[in-house]
Amino acid sequence: MRVLLVEDDPQISRALGDAMRAAGWTVDHASEGEDAWFRGDTESFAAVVLDLGLPGLDGLTVLRRWRKSGRNMPVLILSARGTWSERVEGIDLGADDYIAKPFVMKEVLARLRALVRRASRVASPLLEIGPVALDQRSMRATVAGNPVNLTPLEFRLLCHLMLNAGRVVSQLELGEQIHGDRGECESNAIEVVVGRIRRKLGIPFIETRRGFGYVVAPEAS
Repeated sequence: MRVLLVEDDPQISRALGDAMRAAGWTVDHASEGEDAWFRGDTESFAAVVLDLGLPGLDGLTVLRRWRKSGRNMPVLILSARGTWSERVEGIDLGADDYIAKPFVMKEVLARLRALVRRASRVASPLLEIGPVALDQRSMRATVAGNPVNLTPLEFRLLCHLMLNAGRVVSQLELGEQIHGDRGECESNAIEVVVGRIRRKLGIPFIETRRGFGYVVAPEAS
């Protein structure tokens, strides 16, 4: 799953980025407002972690522009600005949650997972469809209770499909979600990863829709 981290402090952005990647996220980074606004307005993200005190456009202006243009990805505001008026303004502009600095890293990750689950209408960090289960906290996968050894890349791809169960997800979207801004993958790279996941699961689970993408049925068996 792909997250946009908008933070201009190098030390904080490095710590957040490392923690989110270790938790299984694909992280893109923007350090100033104009870049953050453009990327959030033109690219697909499962969620955004947004600082308010940015060079150029401030975070609230960025958020206001996103919501005005119909961009509805979950946004977690993370800022040293801790006054009630700024928190209320952020929520009123469309933020989904707000954490003041200094913060506890585990809380940021937990709230981020909760926002993505809520956006996907999933109540628990344990995703279960048929015999397949993914624990987003421990990054463990099982089939009928038996552990499946997925790579981080495979886990992210399967997790994105399961969070979007019933919707056909294109190869382009999957590539963006698992690779982010670290370069485009080859045209057949997603097909190769999907093939590996299918072999490891050992059951019919991911369906190919030729010319459109891949889908996991909400009640896959």
